[in-house]
Amino acid sequence: MIVALRYLSVIGLACLYSAGVFASPEEDAYIAGYAASILERDFKLERPAISVKDGVIKLEEEALKNTDRIKVMEALSKVPGVSGVGIGEHNGKSISSPLMHSAALDKDSQQLNEDSAALKTGIFPEGHLFKSLFADPSWPHFSASYHNYTSGDFDGTNIATVSFGETIPFYRQNMGILQRFGSQWEVGIQGGVISDFNLDASSSDLINTDFVGALYSSMRIGDFSAFSRVFHQSSHLGDEFLLRTRLERVNLSFEGIDLKLSYDLPVGFRLYGGGRGLFHKEPESLKVWSAQYGIEFRSPWRMDFGGMRPIAGADFKNFEENDWSTDISARAGVEFENMQVLGRKFQILAEYFNGYSPSGQFYNEKIEYIGLGAHFHF
Repeated sequence: MIVALRYLSVIGLACLYSAGVFASPEEDAYIAGYAASILERDFKLERPAISVKDGVIKLEEEALKNTDRIKVMEALSKVPGVSGVGIGEHNGKSISSPLMHSAALDKDSQQLNEDSAALKTGIFPEGHLFKSLFADPSWPHFSASYHNYTSGDFDGTNIATVSFGETIPFYRQNMGILQRFGSQWEVGIQGGVISDFNLDASSSDLINTDFVGALYSSMRIGDFSAFSRVFHQSSHLGDEFLLRTRLERVNLSFEGIDLKLSYDLPVGFRLYGGGRGLFHKEPESLKVWSAQYGIEFRSPWRMDFGGMRPIAGADFKNFEENDWSTDISARAGVEFENMQVLGRKFQILAEYFNGYSPSGQFYNEKIEYIGLGAHFHF
């Protein structure tokens, strides 16, 4: 536990330092040049008229014809040192990004500000109201990781873990009278497959595969978000692994309900927590309850090289099955914002785990590993 906390402290401080938390604010001239290059490169706007004062970017609406203003605001809000973005005029009032906190904004312009922060509604919308938990090894997404097991009776010490899956919203809508606070809800499906392979075996044997499928609903009100789902999970051992080890297989399968709550803090931090309960479980002796909680950091500042944004997170789980001992998963690295595939953000993360195995068939085996992984998230 002490080793894990030291590890988390080191990676957290490294990311804070590399993110430029201790750096001075960027000058307005630098911000103006940076913003102009983004508009020319990403939005094909030639010589856009930009003014910057005290970190606040101002653009004329006339310069943004046939351009998605919300995407422009989101892109410019990520420029290092920016404290706000104002675009054009709407009924004589400035349309501002969520970074602007001016007491001079009246009720109408504040309404425009809150609406611009909301995601698009309707069928198969883009984005998510509840952000993915990138430090959770069981969160469905696309990834490939190498893990070196430093302890635990696992099959080999060099393990490759790959996953396929996503969280797909089917429908999103605003929340009635709470719409003025940027409040929305959505429903969708979540599914994933997570497999472990023994790289020490001659044919890189498949060890274990977990299948997860779920119906979910989520909501967001400002910086607060919630995620709940009804899910099924089953676990299966690989044929080569079974033939070689003659291990007695556990027919692990269960359904459950879980709930997670999340709150976005200033300067890129996020706290979350929740729990789950199982039903229709096999084996019947499997205990029902578990808790999950964690902290994440997504730097609000980007590195110029490759559009990299430092990120770090720690996920903690406690299972009644294992007498409420704490499983720790910590990840830290960079997210490449200039390398998106089908809307997914690409991440390279150093990984650490200590606790009972997240691989279904080995849920009673205690392990520890360090590794490196490549991850795609919508």
